[in-house]
Amino acid sequence: MSQVTTIVGAQWGDEGKGKITDIFAAKSDYVVRFHGGNNAGHTLVVNEKTYKLHVIPSGILHPHATSVVGNGVVVDPAVLLREIEGLERDGISPKLKISQRAHVIMPYHIAMDEALSNHQGNLGAGSTKRGIAPVYADKMYRHGIRMGDLLEPELLREKLTKAYEFNKRILDSLGFRFDATIEQIFELYCGYGTQLSKYISDTELELHKAYKHGKHILFEGAQGMSLDTDHGMYPHTTSSNNVAAHASVGSGLGFSEPGRVIGIVKAYTSRVGQSPFPTELTDELGEQIRQRGHEFGTTTGRPRRIGWLDLVQVRQAVRTSGLTDIALTKSDVLNGMNKIKICIAYSINEEIHKEMPASLSKMRNAKPIYVTLDGWAHTNAENYETLPAQLREFVAFIEAEVECPISIVSVGPARKETIIR
Repeated sequence: MSQVTTIVGAQWGDEGKGKITDIFAAKSDYVVRFHGGNNAGHTLVVNEKTYKLHVIPSGILHPHATSVVGNGVVVDPAVLLREIEGLERDGISPKLKISQRAHVIMPYHIAMDEALSNHQGNLGAGSTKRGIAPVYADKMYRHGIRMGDLLEPELLREKLTKAYEFNKRILDSLGFRFDATIEQIFELYCGYGTQLSKYISDTELELHKAYKHGKHILFEGAQGMSLDTDHGMYPHTTSSNNVAAHASVGSGLGFSEPGRVIGIVKAYTSRVGQSPFPTELTDELGEQIRQRGHEFGTTTGRPRRIGWLDLVQVRQAVRTSGLTDIALTKSDVLNGMNKIKICIAYSINEEIHKEMPASLSKMRNAKPIYVTLDGWAHTNAENYETLPAQLREFVAFIEAEVECPISIVSVGPARKETIIR
């Protein structure tokens, strides 16, 4: 096992990263979330019990591993506390550390997100309205509030006053009502600081020492490649970088070897939010896949848009994240289908594109070019060799097209329903 392993989504998120992270966490000393906020959600099924996590890394179910919320994550303290309380009710004592440098989602960020989404219209991303974009904006404006600030009331008040005034003026100018006062927010967040103080620390230094001592570190990405703010389908993206290289930036750990980088690819494609979606299925088949795959947002509950597997998208993920291998998930959802389509390229204004265009107008005009393969009846198997031949052909086809090996095939939601080649 590599000392450093990074798991990232290779599509639009919701690929099953939580399950794969949970499996690798069994052999890891640290599991680190390095970007995003509670706009992401990971669902785990362990011993027939379902866990839904939004901020805490999926490794939290392994008592030997330390779960780290890195500096690149933005934290809503109320959501985090609810997650901790939920785990404790299930008898899990979280071995959790939160970077003192992670930025804090404030009430005015959530209000600003609502106002921003209304303003953006067709150029929006279909925001979860959890305050993610505004808190990252405040981070770059340099008047953000960090987790460590919650432990220093005088500093918190100083920074809150400036940040509040700035955001309140914008909200007022947009005619958006926001009534919470500085004093109300100050008291509330001082309380959060008291409750979370035992978890907040210099995680960057701890990870550095752990790396130097040969500890195994697993980085858990959120969302997916096409939502990366630089490399994804901008502006229909999230507000953080999702590519594997951001693991170092979002954790503060400078590691010299890239280690293993696993991209999670679902056997089809899903998307929450708005953007061009070349392979989208809006017919009965799309609804069938949605229901069979339980394709509803972990965070919002919104029904996900469904489409055939898009290898133009996956090809870009292989390149930009430097994937060493792929984990293919949810192959069982396609059980029983006679024929399965895979998009290998786009036709855009009568030109063939095998790589993802940066142009939004081109993506709006993209038409999928499909290859049709035989489907498989089931995914019942003890090892890779006993999987149906059609599924193994599906795997081989993807490997050849994107030039990256598939080392893991998930054939169901449970830990045991995972085939490692």
